[in-house]
Amino acid sequence: MLQPMPASPARVAVVIATRNRGPELLGTLTRLRALDEQPPIVVVDNGSTDGTAELVRTNHPGVQVVGLRRNRGGAARTVGARLVDSPYVAFSDDDSWWAPGALGRAVDLLDRHPRLAVLAARVLVGPEERLDPVCGEMAHSPLPSVPDLPGPPVLGFIACGAVVRRSAFLEVGGFDVRLGVGGEEELLSIDLVARGWGLAYVEEVVAFHHPSPSRDPSGRRRVQVRNALWSAWLRRPLGGAARQTARMAALALHQPGTSSGLLLALLGLPWVLRERRPVTRELEAALRTLAN
Repeated sequence: MLQPMPASPARVAVVIATRNRGPELLGTLTRLRALDEQPPIVVVDNGSTDGTAELVRTNHPGVQVVGLRRNRGGAARTVGARLVDSPYVAFSDDDSWWAPGALGRAVDLLDRHPRLAVLAARVLVGPEERLDPVCGEMAHSPLPSVPDLPGPPVLGFIACGAVVRRSAFLEVGGFDVRLGVGGEEELLSIDLVARGWGLAYVEEVVAFHHPSPSRDPSGRRRVQVRNALWSAWLRRPLGGAARQTARMAALALHQPGTSSGLLLALLGLPWVLRERRPVTRELEAALRTLAN
């Protein structure tokens, strides 16, 4: 049985989900361990076959490594979040890390905004530090501002640039193992807001992301299409689910390789229908606002 980490005064811990990217992960860990905040770090290895776990234990003995027998995708982050005892958890990927001072600022904002469940950071991509397009969308969120959040309210985030309130994250079950990696944030975001929690984009908190060259972009797009449909079918009323289905079908026609995402979604229809819980009219209205 997995045991929680020893008690620590740290207010935030970093959890990294990884698979078969040992050398890249070592560079990420070097950057994270150099931060002034000195956060505890948990690496959850998704059944790597390249010796990732041993590589980390050898080169970074101060990092806790949890080895999973099979690939749990984004749900590996949930495993890590259950092990730490800090009130906040910052997620990194094996190819992303936090800017100096970012975690300290995130802790301060989460302390001062008790309804905030997810702080979505500004993610800068590649050596040229381009703003991730999703961050641009979040910065201009059309949702009305609210006084108890530290930035524009959002209904989504980038997992490798998010700091979460651990209690809220675990309250809704964390990331669903069936969603893997690619758009897994949407369902979690909807469930948090449905429970009364808030999500906000905070530009002053920064994370860096240097996408791995070993990524499979077409495979990721297929999963994103599938997960967008599953999230819609699981939580949106019939009208909203139908609109999202039509939107994803049109996208699949114009983006080669994504049509198989529709088939993947259909294969999961039995469990989706069993677990369907449509959200309130108010939340559906917010989802429609973001889609327009």
